[in-house]
Amino acid sequence: MIEERAKKIKMLVLDVDGVLTDGRIIYNDFGVELKNFNVKDGFGMLLLNRAGIKAAVITAKKSRLLAKRMKEMWISRLYQNAFDKLEAYQDILKRFGLKNENICYIGDDLLDLPLLKRVGLAVGVKDGAEEVKTAVHYITETKGGKGAVREVIELILKAQGKWEEVTRRYRK
Repeated sequence: MIEERAKKIKMLVLDVDGVLTDGRIIYNDFGVELKNFNVKDGFGMLLLNRAGIKAAVITAKKSRLLAKRMKEMWISRLYQNAFDKLEAYQDILKRFGLKNENICYIGDDLLDLPLLKRVGLAVGVKDGAEEVKTAVHYITETKGGKGAVREVIELILKAQGKWEEVTRRYRK
């Protein structure tokens, strides 16, 4: 069932804190927010991009650091200060001409539930809220910020038969 859902995915949509990061918010002595991103997730985003699958990020926070990292990760659309994630999601559907079944969303907390209930492949991270875990089609084996996004990208690319093609150059 998961594989059938994954075959239809044309866009991966992500939350940030707790999904692309481990959920910790760190401030330096100058009050500047710092975030830790996992390089495996970043490389997974490169592979996703090579396979022709787009990605978007919807987050309730705003950060210049985040905008920089998302550009490095080939994110097609970044929505910051999106307290109503459903509004941003509807913009994605319209802007990219997609249907719910074409979207995989990865979330970890209550703010993500409205999207998780609509998308074709709803994913929760291993250390996400219990309410999220009961609402999703798939729960990652990996915690948020520790490679969970890469895990889902591999699942999608393998289901679509694109994994071998996008990783061939590394297996010579």
